[in-house]
Amino acid sequence: MAINAQEISALIKQQIENFQPNFDVTETGVVTYIGDGIARAHGLENAMSGELLIFENGSYGMAQNLETTDVGIIILGDFTDIREGDSIRRTGKIMEVPAGDALIGRVVNPLGQPVDGLGEIVTDTFRPVETPAPGVMQRKSVSEPLQTGLKAIDALVPIGRGQRELIIGDRQTGKTSIAIDTILNQKGQDMICIYVAIGQKESTVRTQVETLRKYGAMDYTIVVTASASQPSPLLFLAPYAGVAMAEEFMYNGKHVLIVYDDLSKQAVAYRELSLLLRRPPGREAFPGDVFYLHSRLLERSAKVSDELGGGSITALPIIETQAGDISAYIATNVISITDGQIFLQDSLFNSGIRPAIDAGSSVSRVGGSAQIKAMKKVAGTLRIDLASYRELEAFTKFGSDLDAATQAKLNRGRRTVEVLKQPVHEPLTVEKQVVILYALTHGFLDSVPVDDILRFEEELFAFVEAHHPEIFETIRTTKDLPSEETMDAVITDFVNQSSFK
Repeated sequence: MAINAQEISALIKQQIENFQPNFDVTETGVVTYIGDGIARAHGLENAMSGELLIFENGSYGMAQNLETTDVGIIILGDFTDIREGDSIRRTGKIMEVPAGDALIGRVVNPLGQPVDGLGEIVTDTFRPVETPAPGVMQRKSVSEPLQTGLKAIDALVPIGRGQRELIIGDRQTGKTSIAIDTILNQKGQDMICIYVAIGQKESTVRTQVETLRKYGAMDYTIVVTASASQPSPLLFLAPYAGVAMAEEFMYNGKHVLIVYDDLSKQAVAYRELSLLLRRPPGREAFPGDVFYLHSRLLERSAKVSDELGGGSITALPIIETQAGDISAYIATNVISITDGQIFLQDSLFNSGIRPAIDAGSSVSRVGGSAQIKAMKKVAGTLRIDLASYRELEAFTKFGSDLDAATQAKLNRGRRTVEVLKQPVHEPLTVEKQVVILYALTHGFLDSVPVDDILRFEEELFAFVEAHHPEIFETIRTTKDLPSEETMDAVITDFVNQSSFK
């Protein structure tokens, strides 16, 4: 069959016109150094800071140092089988983690991968780990209380939704217990909680997860864990992954409580990888941008404006001190970033006062704005009473004779300390806190022996619940106290019917 040259020419022209180039161009480089969770690679000319990179063995890395000759990379995961000379390629994506409702009730690593053995997390929502914090005009003032369920905090150093309140103290003084109790108290409060465990033992994290599960708190909690056995890049990344997950809820109008336990371990991990990346060391061998490490993290906690949905992220960062030294580098950095601190003292903890909150050093810069009206009324003089009691207590150790007024102050102080004690994992509703603090500040406990205070409290709650439930209901719904006459009559009625008469 004769083939017309013109037809061939037309066919070729048509194919050229319809040609669609389909190149898959990937920029690749070569690993020039590997060790201690750090890699250096040559050839990634256009890599971005914070970009996700993939090694030949499938492990992920994140670009940190962009230098003239190579790129410094932190390796996210196992680096034992990566070798010099291996290829590495860009993804073109900034590091991101999965987010959304699918994560609630799960335990994940800083990459958002499940580590609880409950199967894959299916979500099509992802958020970058590094995003700018909301600006001043995108925020609104903190006004809604976040109830911790702990009398000593809700009365003395109240926390509001959108606040950043530091929990600081030596090891084994009950810092994590305060955070876990606050999470337990959010049951039924329309609050999503995220617990970020940084550098903890895996057995400790497992214990915390079991505690949350036992009290039904995993129904509204996400646990992000980077245990002590993980490489330092994952410990550095964990808090950012946690807050990225939290932002997804905040910008959808929801309220989130996030606990960073603890940021001093994140700072140590960041120091380690910075020194390995050959960044110049500064004070205490920390890199010069260690303040920015925490400020850019904690600034992302906010109460956003109604235009952005009115959601909030409340942060409870934890910092461990050495021998109560709050003037150490990382401690002072985080104190200056946050809106107040809860300072725990080991001497109080060891003497049985738990939570071991030092009322003199603890402060909330939001204060009464984060308290309901009823709590403001009963807790007004509590801090001053407690501070003057501590002063008088130190003075009486000299053994001088005391006048009646001083003796009365000491008696009230002892009872105040006793009322503010609380067993672990037993948070109290705000209405119960208000009732017992009213009884304390109005002198109903002055004649009760100190050892019987806890029994008085339990019996008072049972009495009000059984005979005057409207008291609790009024405080719960109106956020205000019933009249003083009503409160006095109810507590007097209880005292007359009880063994405390």
